[in-house]
Amino acid sequence: MVHLVDNPGFMIGREAEMAGTIRYGVQAMNAIYKATVPLCCVVIRRAYGIAGSAMSNAEAFQYRFAWPSGDWGSLPIEGGIEVAYKSEIEAAADPLAHLEAIRARLNLVRSPFRTAEKFGIEDIIDPRETRPLLCEFADLAWRALGSD
Repeated sequence: MVHLVDNPGFMIGREAEMAGTIRYGVQAMNAIYKATVPLCCVVIRRAYGIAGSAMSNAEAFQYRFAWPSGDWGSLPIEGGIEVAYKSEIEAAADPLAHLEAIRARLNLVRSPFRTAEKFGIEDIIDPRETRPLLCEFADLAWRALGSD
């Protein structure tokens, strides 16, 4: 199975709860964790929170790569800064400038290279390397399943 990952996260709030967003999302995660086939994930954009953790099953044969455009973690930085630093921003002489300074500081540590190891990403790849790596994955998966 090949999963091109762009999971921005689950919607929250009353409407999402009424629509069963988390319930359906957890069903999708459960399918990933129960899958017995080899899995290759390529993080092409976003993978946040619980939805982001649905990108793989660490107990199965898997490859995990990310493009430089990949962005993953617990929460996206956008939107969270205003909440996390609300009182600090409000107390600043120039709130907008202070918000931008915080964003700049946090963007310095936002590189996918800093979190790749923690999230079990084998490598950050040039998107042009995707096809050869998928072919390599298919060959190794075929062998792992005992087929020749």
